[in-house]
Amino acid sequence: MSRPMNGVSRIGTPPPAAYACDPAASRGRLHREPESETRTPFQRDRDRILHSTAFRRLKHKTQVFVYHEGDHYRTRLTHSLEVAQIARTIARTLGLNEDLAETLALAHDLGHPPFGHAGEEALDEVMAAHGGFDHNAQTLRVLTGLERRYAAFDGLNLTWETLEGTVKHNGPLTGPHANPARGPVHQTLADYVAGHDLELSTFAGAEAQVAAVADDIAYNNHDVDDGLRAGLFDLADLGDVPLAGPALAEVQAAYPALERSRTVHETIRRLISLMIADVVAESRSRLDAAAPRSADAVRRNGRALVGMSADVAEGDRALKEFLFANMYRHDKVNEMSDRGRRVVAGIFAEYLAKPESLPEEWRGSARGSGPAELPRLVCDFIAGMTDRYALSEHRRLFGSE
Repeated sequence: MSRPMNGVSRIGTPPPAAYACDPAASRGRLHREPESETRTPFQRDRDRILHSTAFRRLKHKTQVFVYHEGDHYRTRLTHSLEVAQIARTIARTLGLNEDLAETLALAHDLGHPPFGHAGEEALDEVMAAHGGFDHNAQTLRVLTGLERRYAAFDGLNLTWETLEGTVKHNGPLTGPHANPARGPVHQTLADYVAGHDLELSTFAGAEAQVAAVADDIAYNNHDVDDGLRAGLFDLADLGDVPLAGPALAEVQAAYPALERSRTVHETIRRLISLMIADVVAESRSRLDAAAPRSADAVRRNGRALVGMSADVAEGDRALKEFLFANMYRHDKVNEMSDRGRRVVAGIFAEYLAKPESLPEEWRGSARGSGPAELPRLVCDFIAGMTDRYALSEHRRLFGSE
């Protein structure tokens, strides 16, 4: 029999924990539908996300590097798949609902615009007088309205648990436990919960908390990989970085003659394993101490019950700081980011001034929109663009990038 590695791997699947979200006890969908005979409600949510147009577009949306910079850099799509793999591992080990954790991981970036955080900043700036832009709120817009595939309703009509977890995976948005740095609730969220309460003042279920920490693990580690691949920093620069430096030293001591590419992969692999093992151990400790007897008890708890230990969280912050200084603010990345901002701001201004410039399927909606609604419609259209489509539209409208 195989031995568990780092206290995480197990043969088989543990029984569901009392605090796991139970698909049989789901709070249901906004629009009632017959249940599937072959899939649970959460499996059905996952499949709807996988088949959505918004999910397919993630393959050409920037993570850090614009799509044409290289074939091997992460995109929003590959990032989401990596988050889903990590989330499944943690959820399964903790006895949580693996399908819901995977669903939330796959959905969490659907609202991101082209050109990564640069595109988000540009949209927020041009929308400042019209309610601003928030990628989390935009994800809700996609899931509840902008995806138009079904005859009976707009959106994907996902379960309450999936919508709640998508909106609150990073914690409560109102009330005493909300992070004040996030600012007020976006109007999109406020409007939606007025008719379909997602309980913004509580924590999300444990599966959503898993998806959030899996996101953190995935993007830190794959950004190290992509930064090394792009030559923005070198392996030697990781030597003094917490978590990464010790993992690299361990690999180099065990395999002193290993080629660079394998050294990088082995280092990243060990970093991910270390972080997952830490999350599992820390989360078990928190869950044991809180002893929640239901998913709702997790929501009502005064703190997140899934997360990293203090030591690993501090190392994770140091790794973020390293990436911020050496990657996200690198001249090469800044140049791409500035270009993305110009493209987004330029096409927004042109569409707003000349709605007839929009593609045919959006013109009808634009004609039916008043001055107050038109900016949000234009924002929705741009937010759904891939990097390459935004660049193509800019060339069509202005003759250049």
